[in-house]
Amino acid sequence: MDETKRLSTVDIIEIQRAHVNRFTFQDTVDISMLNSFFCGDCFDLSDKEIKDVELVVLLLASAEKRMVHYYTKALQEKIDRETGANTSNIREIKNGGLLLSDENTVCMKPALIKCYEMLPFVQVSVLAGIQAIVEHVASARKVHYIDLAIRTGEQCTASMQALAIRNGVPLELLKVTAIGTAEEEKIETGKRLACFAESLNIPSSFKAAIVTHMKDINEDMFEIEDGEVVAIYSPLVLSHLVRQPDCLEALIRVLRNLNPCVMVVTECEAKLCSPVFMERFLEALSSSGSHFDYFEDSMDRDDQNRFAFEETYFARGIKNIVAEEDENRTHRIMKIDDWRNYLTKFGLVETTLGSSSLYQAELVAKQ
Repeated sequence: MDETKRLSTVDIIEIQRAHVNRFTFQDTVDISMLNSFFCGDCFDLSDKEIKDVELVVLLLASAEKRMVHYYTKALQEKIDRETGANTSNIREIKNGGLLLSDENTVCMKPALIKCYEMLPFVQVSVLAGIQAIVEHVASARKVHYIDLAIRTGEQCTASMQALAIRNGVPLELLKVTAIGTAEEEKIETGKRLACFAESLNIPSSFKAAIVTHMKDINEDMFEIEDGEVVAIYSPLVLSHLVRQPDCLEALIRVLRNLNPCVMVVTECEAKLCSPVFMERFLEALSSSGSHFDYFEDSMDRDDQNRFAFEETYFARGIKNIVAEEDENRTHRIMKIDDWRNYLTKFGLVETTLGSSSLYQAELVAKQ
């Protein structure tokens, strides 16, 4: 191996994971060895609890510093919750709270926009998904675009640009419906999108469907009119409802009843639904390692937008996976096969990305 080549965070984690597995599955464990690194007596922990948190030692000794920082805080919070200690701020993620509210997204807007510009994978997923929508509405004169998490609207502007240059049938109307919890922010986004659509000579309308919870969504909110072809964009939304199966099912049924010609779903892929802490923890390490490697390769270490994104999204996600249990654990990412099986139950049929979508993805990745 080239000695100058840096081991990725994922490589380091996998090496450590092998050591952890070898240690964890031994028939006998020398707890006194753990106590030499982690003073379980200080917290009155059982042998099993000490084994749960011995990963702190391995992380502090071997993992990338940025990721170690967040996992250390999360593990300390887990210890505090189980022992009644108060060395960490448990209130930070009370009731889970991984998915940012629209109000908090406003504060994160500069960091979100910068990360969108700097991170190629984000652009790949957005542009490939938008191209898939454009292909499915190619012959539609009236397009009703429904966004379950419009945020700052980048994906919507991308769809407008693609629709503006399509050949064939002229676009008579682009109706945009944004689902959210903060009306003021959605109105601001709508104004920007209206100006952008006007600059492209696209007739458009915008509506903010404001709800306090996804379970409150109903078909009447979308005001579907005759002649409209519906396309739905769901970016990183459904996974936050996995812990609420009734709510997730209700949402999917509403969306299906809108009879969309296409629904683009983008989600991270991992196996973070296990109720067993050790299984969930080890899987989370690998998943997080990929994310931190991605940021390391795409943004400077001292980039304040990177720091803000990590502190807000990564930190909350890691804390939720590690420190929360039961209904408060909102971060329940599933594998793609699990999503396929779930969505098929509602009569939704998977379709492949077209050649244009794959070309867009490849083009952005090369840039």
